[in-house]
Amino acid sequence: MSIIDWIIVAVPLALVMYTAQRAGKQIHGVVDFLSAGRVCGRYVISVADAATGLGVITLVATVEINYRTGFAMTFWNGVLPPLLIFLSLTGFCFYRFRETRSMSIGQFIELRYNRKLRIFAASLRSISEMLANMICPAVAARFFIYYLGLPHTVSILGFSVPTFILVVLILLTLSISIICFGGTLSLIITDTLQGLICYPILVIFVIYVLNAFSWSGEIVPVLMDRVPGESFINPYDIENLRDFNIALLVVVCFNGIYNYASWIGAGNTSAGKSPHEQKMAGVLGAWRTGFSSVFCVLMALMLITLFTHPDYAPQAKELRDQISRQVTMELVSDVEKRNATIAKLESIPEQKHEINLDAPLSQERNLDTVYLETFHDSVGHTPEGNYQFQQFRTLYHQMMLPMTLRHTLPVGLIGLFGLLMVMMMISTDDSRIFSSALTITQDVIMPLRSKPFDPRTHIRVLRLVSIGVGIFFFLGSFFMAQLDYINLFIMMMCSVWLGGAGAVMIFGLYSRFGTTAGAFTALIGSTVLALGGILLQRNWADYVYPFLDQQGWVDNVGWMLETLSAPLNPYVVWTINPVKFPINSVEYSMIVMVSCIILYCVVSLLTCRKPFPLERMLHREKSDGTAPEIRKAKWTPRRILSALIGITPEYTTGDKVIALSVFLYSLVWMFLFAFVGVILWNIFSPRSKEWWGDYFLVVTLIVPGIAAALSTVWFTIGGYVDLRRLFHDLAARKVDTRDDGWVENNQSISDSGENPS
Repeated sequence: MSIIDWIIVAVPLALVMYTAQRAGKQIHGVVDFLSAGRVCGRYVISVADAATGLGVITLVATVEINYRTGFAMTFWNGVLPPLLIFLSLTGFCFYRFRETRSMSIGQFIELRYNRKLRIFAASLRSISEMLANMICPAVAARFFIYYLGLPHTVSILGFSVPTFILVVLILLTLSISIICFGGTLSLIITDTLQGLICYPILVIFVIYVLNAFSWSGEIVPVLMDRVPGESFINPYDIENLRDFNIALLVVVCFNGIYNYASWIGAGNTSAGKSPHEQKMAGVLGAWRTGFSSVFCVLMALMLITLFTHPDYAPQAKELRDQISRQVTMELVSDVEKRNATIAKLESIPEQKHEINLDAPLSQERNLDTVYLETFHDSVGHTPEGNYQFQQFRTLYHQMMLPMTLRHTLPVGLIGLFGLLMVMMMISTDDSRIFSSALTITQDVIMPLRSKPFDPRTHIRVLRLVSIGVGIFFFLGSFFMAQLDYINLFIMMMCSVWLGGAGAVMIFGLYSRFGTTAGAFTALIGSTVLALGGILLQRNWADYVYPFLDQQGWVDNVGWMLETLSAPLNPYVVWTINPVKFPINSVEYSMIVMVSCIILYCVVSLLTCRKPFPLERMLHREKSDGTAPEIRKAKWTPRRILSALIGITPEYTTGDKVIALSVFLYSLVWMFLFAFVGVILWNIFSPRSKEWWGDYFLVVTLIVPGIAAALSTVWFTIGGYVDLRRLFHDLAARKVDTRDDGWVENNQSISDSGENPS
């Protein structure tokens, strides 16, 4: 990077850190540190959420998937917008959670169930969350090492220190500093600022990629050159794509509903000045998040074209050699073996594939296969070699993007992309660290006490626990090996909590029959099942498969797995092999979730003695303690449309326009016209590969790009106005010193009477 690039990165980063420090001076109580004083407007929350959701790990994971599966699967994602819009427009779970006035998910669990479950659930959630998220700094650190071309080790005072450790330490220090300055208040303000900075940069790089590569002349021909059943562009020809196919979509849809409320807590999800404002932030988020996915997919298409199109064969050869060399140097400790492996990899001839002349490429046989096989042969097909091969294959694909950008971007753009990555890293890591710290403090440490903390001690404990979680992330980044796709790895780790959490949250918010016994059973079931799956995945190549082979059980276990998966072939195929656990993370997580729903319902129905008083928990009781009267409404077409969109009496005219625009764009255009309409058209007249290329250009790039350009201006203005209003409301509010998440007799102490202060 040139001095210009470093300045581009350093100046905005310094502004963000300064803003975080200034925001910390607005902390006057625990509710400020936990929920930003509950005075945030819709634009601040939505922009901050968008920045939090777009992290380095998100980019690397999306590129990793799309490089292996192409563009075709994104068509079937058309079923997701109406689902997500329905959930946000109706305020599913979030509205009721905000009505409970809980500042953490554990506080809600104690309100709905009891304190013992709060402690157990919070401990489980924290462990699951930290296991899943501790690879975030590792992925980001490797990205920067490969992007900046840093050596794998540096000499400090005569000692050889891994660069990876130093980079992870720097990244975590930045994130933890923002947390310690002002908790959620600092996070929301800095995430908003980062979101306002990042989205214009995304626009620049989308334009760069579309200008550097011809859509019809290079990108589409490469996407078309795949074997039957593994198309990168025809969504009706993907049945043989393993790991990322229709089965994944089914699980994602189910998980999207089932666990929609499972990560609710303090922070952004409880920072809205009212339940309605929190709901509108989710509605606005539908406009804000689409462009980030366009950017991620375009990065993957750039890699596919660069590494596959014959015009770029010499450049692809150079990049593959460098990636293989860097990953091998990181993984193979024996110097002689490492040098021999690198020599074999660099001796591989240039991979030039002539489209429409050579045989189409596939997941099993493509231009990267020879590099993967050469490494595997060099390290050996022993249990240890199989384990190293898993790591090499994972890092090889994940580090393609930083290595490619480092060698292709001009001065200025290198700095802009580095700035984008730094902003994405900070906005993601600080939120995830604080989420775990908040859960541990509010829902494990506090319930174990006999009385609440005083406000100053409470905030000090939150800061200390945040530092502790950061240390855990640091150690986990160094010692935890990630052998699967990032998204599948995270899904498996999260199943420890999410397997049973969905049942606990949904039935807790909407049912009167759910019991503490049912909740305990569901969470214990998810723990046992998920940890069992994690151990099988993690130890399959080096312990489990060798053990099965020694016992002579490989054939019998393989037959059993193939028989169980046969009804779902070709989308679910459980074939035993010595490298990877046959059941992928998506399929296993679905097994865990369904099992836990059954456990919750059966045990709750058997142990329910009297209905739970939902109205009291949701603050809907009348002054005399009775439930409000329910009036039967006359359903008219207008009322039906309002209910479908989620319009309530709280909606202003402007709110109705926003909700209607989201409904028209996501449900009418994206779902009915561009998804359902195309499906019906394809039934009567199947579309060609060329047609699908034009379809994706218009529906996935051009239209979302226009919407993103308009929303960038819109949200920049709204975010600035909301930030100013936020500081004004912070200065004008009255702080309730008891509003800290303490619960007594299934009721928040702040609801028990007037604030004594």
